[in-house]
Amino acid sequence: MKTNNITNIVLLVSLLFAFELLIVCESSDQGPLILNFYSKTCSKAEGIVSSIILRRAAANPVLGAKLLRLHFHDCFVRGCDASILLDPVGSNQTEKQSLPNLSLSGFDVIDEIKTEIEKVCPGVVSCADILALAARDSVSIRFKIPLWEVPTGRRDGIVSLIADPLVNLPSPFADFANLQSLFTRKGLNLIDLVALSGAHTIGVAHCGSFSGRLYNFSNTSNTDPTLDPAYANFLRAKCPNPPNSATTVELDLQSSLSFDTRYFNALLQKKGLLVSDAALLTNVGSAQIVNQFQNPIKFFVEFAKSMKKMGAMGVLTGNAGEIRKQCRVMNRRP
Repeated sequence: MKTNNITNIVLLVSLLFAFELLIVCESSDQGPLILNFYSKTCSKAEGIVSSIILRRAAANPVLGAKLLRLHFHDCFVRGCDASILLDPVGSNQTEKQSLPNLSLSGFDVIDEIKTEIEKVCPGVVSCADILALAARDSVSIRFKIPLWEVPTGRRDGIVSLIADPLVNLPSPFADFANLQSLFTRKGLNLIDLVALSGAHTIGVAHCGSFSGRLYNFSNTSNTDPTLDPAYANFLRAKCPNPPNSATTVELDLQSSLSFDTRYFNALLQKKGLLVSDAALLTNVGSAQIVNQFQNPIKFFVEFAKSMKKMGAMGVLTGNAGEIRKQCRVMNRRP
């Protein structure tokens, strides 16, 4: 057996043990989220999510990054209520149209899952729960086990405003103080900030989100001095000035399709792509956590905890909100 396979087995066994220590449910102001919320009302729901994600991810290796980002952008604005999924209606411009969300994708996958679940259990399973489960399953495929638990019972929101993402989502240009302030407002701590930033181990970023680090400095190289020079040269070749807005670069150049700890290795080599990535090394506490997260077991366990915390932010439960028939359209007007 290859060494990599042995390492993976040890990693998975350790993760399984770690999951036994995680709390079973999270609470919100409206009521609890619980594991297997649909066990009696729609027992096939989570299996449908998993089967569709397995098929779609096989055809689209970057799906995990897309759905994880979609879930993150949903939860940080009005909580995890699927408000990010709503299309505009008439003059009502929604979160989906806000500048930070224009590059989001994966909506068609959520639509497909919702359609299949509605055939079996109409009006039972929320789009918010579907998005949370789909994000988990799309990232976990490589590991053959769920990387984190997803308590369910969320309901769908009936408010989605174009202005909200601008003040609730972390900017790729944010310094550490701004990042910490935003995460604190959301009830997330320093470990959560670094752990959730670790999601940048998969996915890509457009040139416009980091090109300011390549051309706007007064030093000899004209680049951000916190960037590795060779890495900066590589980025300048990919993103000439002015940059092509359609061009993308992997957030983790070493393994952008693999959910691992190489993002943190890259940070320590001064190869964090975004200003907000490099910012994690400007604070003593977060820099220490970056070092600790080079250990895969430590990172995966803390990432699981942080995803559960994020997934419970501001959720609607009980009789709040609604269960949409289609994820892009509210059943009723607010």
